[in-house]
Amino acid sequence: MSDAIKTMGIDVGGSYVKGVIMIYNTSSGEHKIIDKQTEKIRKRNPKDVVKDTVDILLGRNNLNYKDIAYLASTGEGEMVERKTGHFYSMTTHARGGKFFVPDSKTVVDMGGLYVRAIKIDDRGKVLDYKMTGQCASGSGQFIENISRYLGLAIEEVGPMSLQADNPEVPSGICAVLAETDVINLVSKGLSTANIVKGINLSIAGRVVKLLGSLRAESSIALVGGMGMNVGMIQAVEELSKEKKKADLIFASHPDAIYSGAVGAALWGGYRYYKLKEKEATVIV
Repeated sequence: MSDAIKTMGIDVGGSYVKGVIMIYNTSSGEHKIIDKQTEKIRKRNPKDVVKDTVDILLGRNNLNYKDIAYLASTGEGEMVERKTGHFYSMTTHARGGKFFVPDSKTVVDMGGLYVRAIKIDDRGKVLDYKMTGQCASGSGQFIENISRYLGLAIEEVGPMSLQADNPEVPSGICAVLAETDVINLVSKGLSTANIVKGINLSIAGRVVKLLGSLRAESSIALVGGMGMNVGMIQAVEELSKEKKKADLIFASHPDAIYSGAVGAALWGGYRYYKLKEKEATVIV
């Protein structure tokens, strides 16, 4: 076997397709991301978006399908037509979170449809989890909808939240009611920064509640699209301190949105080597 193999992870979400190519050096034991790509689905056929994502990654690196030892899907895996195998999204986000924050014992996947708090072991294997319901206004899709209404790019939401001085938290427990609350806050003249901070605090409250139910400990990795929202990280830290959980340490990563794709690529590499070991045993 070669000293280095390349794997690809494709994470098909409700709004975005995320893809990474990773290389594993068997001599050093090092895993490294060599390229990444995010494509917004919008109104396109998700299968076409997946194909575009894979083609972009392969083309940019002068690779073919045969150069990829294992192409792993996660999320809506049926959209990935030429995959080698599929992994459940909770296991991939857990492993991706461990990759980004190596000392983490809990991973919080803050995705487009829900939030999941996942307790993991030293290998990134899932031990236990708690999650919000899909109807709750605690999701990345909700933030995206509100940011569009407020005239903000999704990348502006985090920095804008940091400028707040008197936030007001929406009272709605479902997305429809919460959006109505936000409209009312705008009509009352509340600043955009205070509205956005209030939304972040609302979702952060759900995160802290999940962590309490899970009895989370020590280092916590915040991953998924909302893991890149600096305002969300600030809100989670503030509420955690209010709840007297000062022992919890939160960390994120600039590539947090790729946690599922990274986890898929890593688990794909693990499965590839296990299959090779089994083949070698049979031959002997």
